[in-house]
Amino acid sequence: MFTGLVQKLGTVKRVSRGSGLVLEIGFEPWARPLEAGESVAVNGVCLTVAAFDARRFTANVLEETEERSGLGGLLPGDKVNLERALRAGEALGGHIVQGHVDARGVLVAKMRRGRDWRLTFKCGRVLAAQSVVKGSIAIDGVSLTITDLGADTVSVDVIPTTLADTTLGLKRLGDTVNLEGDIVGKYVANAAAAAAKAGGLSFEQLAAAGFAD
Repeated sequence: MFTGLVQKLGTVKRVSRGSGLVLEIGFEPWARPLEAGESVAVNGVCLTVAAFDARRFTANVLEETEERSGLGGLLPGDKVNLERALRAGEALGGHIVQGHVDARGVLVAKMRRGRDWRLTFKCGRVLAAQSVVKGSIAIDGVSLTITDLGADTVSVDVIPTTLADTTLGLKRLGDTVNLEGDIVGKYVANAAAAAAKAGGLSFEQLAAAGFAD
């Protein structure tokens, strides 16, 4: 898993489409070298390192991943957010990010708020319904706090450091991003939908589960 704290900006070096999408990403070396088979989040998408050297790695992209995310639209020279998978014992500085994209979002508004910026993304009704104000969302792999919600939009406030250190500072109106909702919200929404389909909970069921005086 990941935390949504971007560690580096990488650069797309090569995009190939033989039997499937393959990305080659250049980066400034980490203090701890990459390992074959480890996971790296690229714009919030968990990819497996297939080959690498000190300054670049290649990864194969599943067809389903390409369809759900914006990785298929990357071109050589594009910047991408990079984060290596969290190791046991390391600080969880952002929130739990799986690297599994739920939807593509579109930047529909960008408004300055003093020193900071408020970014609003079209996210679809399903993801909006699973989200809460002051909850977490990963946008292109960046862990952010939701500051406002619409029926099919989500807004976040971003400090200048985040804009400078991630690809969010490069985004213009109409650009797409990868969105991953909070895992807790998705499980709660699924459980609530299942309960509603089953007819809800009765007082007898609640009592049997220990929720009684």
